[in-house]
Amino acid sequence: SMLYGYNLAVVNSPAQYIKDFYNETLVESYDWTPDEELLTLLYSFTVSIFAIGGMTGALLVGTLVRSSMLVFIGGALMGFSRRCRMPVMVIVGRFITGVHSGISLSVVPMYLGEIAPKNLRGFLGLVPSIHICLGVFIAQVLGLSELLGKEKYWPLLLSLMVFPTIIQLILLPWFPESPRYLLIEKGNIHATIAALKWYRPKGNIQAEVDEMQEEQRSLSSIQTLSVWGLLRDRCVRWQVITIAVVNIGMQLSGIDAIWFYTNDIFKDAGIPEPLIQYTTVGTGAIEVISGMLGCFTIERLGRRPLMIGGFLFMALCCTGITVSVLFQAQLSFMRYISVGCVVGIIAGFCIGPAGVPFLITAELFKQSHRPAAYTVAGCLNWMSNFTIGFVFPFLEDATGPYCYLIFCAICLGVAVYTIFVIPETKNKTFMEISQLFAAKNNILEEELTSNGHLKMALMNGYGTVRLNEK
Repeated sequence: SMLYGYNLAVVNSPAQYIKDFYNETLVESYDWTPDEELLTLLYSFTVSIFAIGGMTGALLVGTLVRSSMLVFIGGALMGFSRRCRMPVMVIVGRFITGVHSGISLSVVPMYLGEIAPKNLRGFLGLVPSIHICLGVFIAQVLGLSELLGKEKYWPLLLSLMVFPTIIQLILLPWFPESPRYLLIEKGNIHATIAALKWYRPKGNIQAEVDEMQEEQRSLSSIQTLSVWGLLRDRCVRWQVITIAVVNIGMQLSGIDAIWFYTNDIFKDAGIPEPLIQYTTVGTGAIEVISGMLGCFTIERLGRRPLMIGGFLFMALCCTGITVSVLFQAQLSFMRYISVGCVVGIIAGFCIGPAGVPFLITAELFKQSHRPAAYTVAGCLNWMSNFTIGFVFPFLEDATGPYCYLIFCAICLGVAVYTIFVIPETKNKTFMEISQLFAAKNNILEEELTSNGHLKMALMNGYGTVRLNEK
């Protein structure tokens, strides 16, 4: 998760150096000087190709240990790109690291959701969002001109993520498989108990084993669904719509525009150029603090308040950016309001919308549907990420500060959807959560046959069955 955050923000500081590198190599190779619009297009593609890699990784899924090798390949390509005078190495390296992030952002939240006891599932579910914010903050600090923010160091800055990956490779093999996966998918009760004891050496695991076995019985005749099977299954229709809304809304809220183009946004807001990098680092620190605030309050407040409050506050701040930028020429203090609104968007996002969508993707589905659900959520998430990363510079040129009103409308839409559709899942088992959607999915069906035996529609383990006597 930290590597994902790092790669999101690392291209922000050396943006001009990367454009200059592209310009130099095109002149050297083809004796042709590109215009500024083409350089912006190439840089936008470099930024957004990371999301295309992420979408590919979300489709592939895989194991964390094997996928870590992709970081070394991507890091090497970007690290040696300037020495080889090949801009394509930067683009391919970004794509490969995106594939790794796509796999990680599907596997890590799913794993944490499956190993967590229900009273800590919210807390552990938001731990990845803290590390995403931490990765963004590290990239911003290392991108300072006093550190690696110099022209000669930008390839090193892009490839530095190989070092935490080494630590990850050393530690990951010591972790057991998810107990829920071992019992429900593999049917191995002994390995399940061993894994639970590894995570909870002093706790009483019997209640958790009973709950898993109850879910296993409800899915006894159901195989793990494919993505197509998930999309066709009416028993989880509203769950699928929900993860689509929250994952698309999460990315189209404007947060990626803030992360990818922070320096440009602060420059347009009138912040003196020497101070922009420090302002950016300050926003990174606020991200980490906000992420920790959400993590430590989610089990007290619940999922819905963090989602609703986060998106509504982001909508307010998006409106604030539009208004402040429009009037900052007449009122000099408006530039500070603009910066405050940027900080507000980041804080509102990190408190809830940054992590809750990953968490509820695990909570809304049972074991048979969960992998396909993460694939769908990941693809939509990354597709939206790509759209913002590629389109935002041109959208901002075309609409100016009014582009933030689009983000405002999206944030309001997700908040309203959460208010009216998404139930609170705090302290509920996966079986209990599935019951909350039963009425919405209209799956409480039964039919008595003429001989008096109960004939039930196959419900894939979702919903309830009422037994009525003649």
